[in-house]
Amino acid sequence: MMNLGVVENALQNNKVTSPLGNSPAIAHVRRLITQVANHSTLVLIQGESGSGKEVVARALHDSSDRVGKPFVPVNCGAIPADLLESELFGHEKGAFTGAIATRKGRFEMAEGGTLFLDEIGDMSLPMQVKILRVLQERCYERVGSNQTMRCNVRIIAATHRDLEAMVDAGSFRQDLFFRLNVFPIHVPSLRQRIEDLPLLLQHFRRKREALGEQTAEFSQGALQALMHYGWPGNIRELENLVERLSITHGGQLVRARDLPARYAANADIEDGEDAKSCLLDKPLIAAITTSRANAASDSSAGLPSEGMDLKQYLQDLEVNYINEAMRQVGGVVSHAARLLGLQRTTLVEKMKKFGLQGAW
Repeated sequence: MMNLGVVENALQNNKVTSPLGNSPAIAHVRRLITQVANHSTLVLIQGESGSGKEVVARALHDSSDRVGKPFVPVNCGAIPADLLESELFGHEKGAFTGAIATRKGRFEMAEGGTLFLDEIGDMSLPMQVKILRVLQERCYERVGSNQTMRCNVRIIAATHRDLEAMVDAGSFRQDLFFRLNVFPIHVPSLRQRIEDLPLLLQHFRRKREALGEQTAEFSQGALQALMHYGWPGNIRELENLVERLSITHGGQLVRARDLPARYAANADIEDGEDAKSCLLDKPLIAAITTSRANAASDSSAGLPSEGMDLKQYLQDLEVNYINEAMRQVGGVVSHAARLLGLQRTTLVEKMKKFGLQGAW
């Protein structure tokens, strides 16, 4: 587990170079980073949007013997398919309309260092073939050239998509998936490591302060509301909220009632007028952690000797929790979605799939 004193020092210096938090989930991610950092092994980072996949990729680079070399990120989903080849491999002058000069690609820019292929699940099938060749042979050609260039680049890929499901659907190459998935790292969502929220909140406040801004502080009720919110946008959403409240409540204490409506809806206590800031409220964190541990203990029954239908078992669990959430909130889908850490549209789709309308 990360030493809190070390974390505080890092926060003060604004130099957090690894995933921040004390939860078991993020401690496991840091262990994986330590294990693989100094190997040339391909790493596939998977996790929801906004969960911090690039932070993990940078930590891998900074912990490796390539730390003095470039770290070059490229978002494969943000570049049009017909331009991605030139972006990655570069092009020669006159290779296509608009190519007025020879240009280096990201592979060449990252030579000796790390190339981070973010959102690789959005890459087109023809481009997947070209990437597979580079991964296997460690060579490529600039667009418009027949000269083969060799590369010494550490490849880290990331995606929020389910690549195995895409392989089954025929939208992602199976051979590329197996080539990428040598050392997988799953980045937990914020709701799966909610006990880290106070520390992350502090980190983002310090970042705003380093820019010369006044930031908001948070009362017990506000913090409790935030820790019961589902965070569909994950850590990125939390950072955006801190920035927003720095503008609207800079230098002030934010109570639960001051939070934007989607977050305040999760408050179940009222703040007193003399409420104090409790950004690192240890009893609250301990209570949530204990509750999770008890839940895990209750679900640790052994596998029946005759085996089981795991798919059906998991579906039954999902149905039971959806029904219970809907019962607790009186059938209000948006409130049930918050309890389950889902987006409302996702919950509606699941209810349709399982035929649960009115079942509670």
